[in-house]
Parts: sequence; structure tokens; C-alpha cells
Amino acid sequence: MADEIRFFELNTGAKIPSVGLGTYAVTRNTVVTAVKVGYRHLDCASIYGNEKEIGFALKELFDDGVVKREDFFITSKLWCTHHLPEDVPEALNKTLEDLQLDYVDLYLLNLLIFVMTCEDTLKGVHNSGKTEKIRLTDRIRLIGRLTKFFRSGVAMEALYDSGKARAVGVSNFSAKKLGDLLEVAHVVPAVNQVELHPVWQQPKLHEYCHSKGIHLSGYSPLGSQAGENIRRRVQENPVLKMVAERLGKSPAQVALRWGLQRGHSVLPKSNSEARLKENLDVFNWSIPDDLFAKFSEIEQEKLIRGSNFVHPTCGAYRTIEELWDGEI
Repeated sequence: MADEIRFFELNTGAKIPSVGLGTYAVTRNTVVTAVKVGYRHLDCASIYGNEKEIGFALKELFDDGVVKREDFFITSKLWCTHHLPEDVPEALNKTLEDLQLDYVDLYLLNLLIFVMTCEDTLKGVHNSGKTEKIRLTDRIRLIGRLTKFFRSGVAMEALYDSGKARAVGVSNFSAKKLGDLLEVAHVVPAVNQVELHPVWQQPKLHEYCHSKGIHLSGYSPLGSQAGENIRRRVQENPVLKMVAERLGKSPAQVALRWGLQRGHSVLPKSNSEARLKENLDVFNWSIPDDLFAKFSEIEQEKLIRGSNFVHPTCGAYRTIEELWDGEI
């Protein structure tokens, strides 16, 4: 009988549901539908611009008794305008207000969210195309910000002491950046959320995080969040399609099940009820060892490269290689 792999245990002792719903561009109705069909993990972010809408959906679900708060796992992320230690509580409080919650289960610090321009302005790149400008005097190189964030007792211990964040983690960190962070961190991140799918398997990062007790969580596990072309490059991969045909499953289901068997939680996104249900049908079957081994034959390519976040003459990172520490 297949190991269902419905949860992974974090270094805090908490259990994170292995399949969550990515909420970028997701509506209130989609959240309600997803929860009713079985999702118990929402991956949110203030920069998605819909945390208030999600908050109304959660209140409706809790008030109607569809699900209890204690049975639910909710993640949110810190935006670049609040990387300084003194700004962290303000950002988290706004997220909690919008989500209508007393706490989040996981709060992530995102690395890949800003670029320095030659106009002496730090611009936060918004998914909607808008930008937010920060005063020149507030500019600090990224690793400096991260160091202060994790070293600061006010920023980190207050989150725990208040009970407003049950766990903290990071997103888009390379093994090298995690190593740099762990040299100064008082708290080992519970999670590193990164691009993960069969076309970008990140074995070095996987091994490093495993050795440090950091759980890997995969965004865009089907490639879909990053655009139609990238979705095709993941789900139309010949190995993936072959395995799906052998098992009588969809390529999307195989990609998600691959992640679970690899030890990653996965965060697919869909607004279709049928697809939401399909993406949850990954627990009562498994990929046999002989077929699982075939995934090592897939040519690897990072599909979400972050080229908008580098500049050759100014900024925190000057090349893609520097941004990812050569781990591409």
C-alpha cells in the first residue's frame, strides 16, 4: 500500500500539509471551493494583493463550521518594504488583520523581491507591474538585511513570544545563502520555499536542507504559476508523460506525487474545481522505484530565473549566477 504522505514534520514539531494551495491571483470563491474539497494549507503573501479577500473566505469557512482554525495551516510572506527588523511586526500585523487571524502557521522572508536601479532607488517589483520606491537612505545590501533580520531579538523573538507566527522560514535561498544565514541565525528556518519540479530538482539544495533540518517546499510545482510556456515545459516533459501514461495519471498528478516522494511539500495553483480535486488525488498511489529513477534522466533547467532582479552595474546582484550563487 502506498505511503500517503499527507504531512511533513517541521523542525518546530508542527506538521505542514504536503499539498497546499498557491494563492497568487486566486479569488475568495476559489479558496472556499478548495477548502471544501479538502485543502488545509494556503500559501499566501501580502504582495499578492488578495490577503484581505482570502480573509473574508476564511471567516466564512470558520463561521460556517467547514473547518476549524486549528486544523488549518496558513503561510504568508514578508515583502521587501519591511525587511528591516523594526518593520517586521508591522508587516505581520497587517497580514493578520487582512486574513482576520490571530496567528499564521508559517511566515517566510522572501529573498527574490527587489532590484537596485541606477536612479538611486530601490524598487520592489510587484507582480501587477507596479513598483514601490524606498528612500535611498533605507537601502541596505540584501545579506545585511537578512543578517539583521535573523539576529534581531525584536524581529524574531517577538514573533514567537507573541504567538503570531508559529514558525518562520525563508524563500528562494540557495544553499550558500542558507549557510551564510545559519552562521548568524538564532533560529534555524523551518522552511525554504523555492522553485521545485521534475525539470528543476535542486539535488544540492535538497541535500543541504535535509542535513540542516530545513523543509523544502515547492512553488510552481507544475510550472503553471510562471506562465503557459513554462507549464508546458514541465508537464509535457517526455519522462513525465511516459510515467503518467504508465500509471494512468495526469502529468500534473505525477509531478506533484514526485515532489511528495522526494520529501517536498507542493503548492499547486488552480481556479478550476475539477483541477483542484485532481491535484489532491496524489495520496493513495505512488510512483514505483523503477519509474521514479527515470526522473534523474530529465535535463535540468531553472525556469524562473529572476532576470528582473539583477543589474550589471548597480544593485544587490549583478548577474543571474551571483543571484543564485552559481546553483543554476
